[in-house]
Amino acid sequence: MRVLVVEDDRALGAVLVRGLAEEGYAVDLVATALDTEHAVDTVPYDVVVLDLGLPDGDGTDVCRRMRSAGNMTPVLMLTARDEIGDTVRGLDAGADDYLPKPFHFPELTARVRALLRRPPMAIGTVIEVGDVRLDTAAHAATRAGIRIALTAREFALLDYLARHEGAVVSRSDLIDHVWDGDYDGLSNVVDVHVANLRRKLAIPATNDPIETVRGVGYRMAKV
Repeated sequence: MRVLVVEDDRALGAVLVRGLAEEGYAVDLVATALDTEHAVDTVPYDVVVLDLGLPDGDGTDVCRRMRSAGNMTPVLMLTARDEIGDTVRGLDAGADDYLPKPFHFPELTARVRALLRRPPMAIGTVIEVGDVRLDTAAHAATRAGIRIALTAREFALLDYLARHEGAVVSRSDLIDHVWDGDYDGLSNVVDVHVANLRRKLAIPATNDPIETVRGVGYRMAKV
């Protein structure tokens, strides 16, 4: 899953990027309204964590322009202000959730996960594809009831494939949603991670739940 963090406080922005990356998200960071609008126009984000107060504008205006343009990416709005009027303005502008500063990081990640579970995905905290089961809230994965130890990146990769069960997912889609904007696309990083994931999911005398679609990408299906 790919997250855009919009925060002009460098220290807080760095903390958010590091923490979300450790949770397995691909994270981009911008600090202005202008850069936010460019980012959401060019990258298919899954969630935007948007600060209300920006040096060149207001987060509510950014959110309102996103919605006016038909961009329905879930938005979690952050602000140092805690007055009811600011909350109402943010929600009226189209924000999906609202978190006042200061906040505890586990609460932010819980709210991000909640936004990811909303439509259009319409998926709960548990995703099942055949005998593969993911609990996204607990970051736990099993196959045939056996717990599988995954890195944060491997879990994010399996999560994205499982959410698109039966569909062919291209390498570029995986890079967009599981890695971040600094990835240059020149290495075989996707193939290496898929190979590691397959090895961990392997059960003797059973088929691989992740299929390679030659020249395109990968597809996950029930086996």
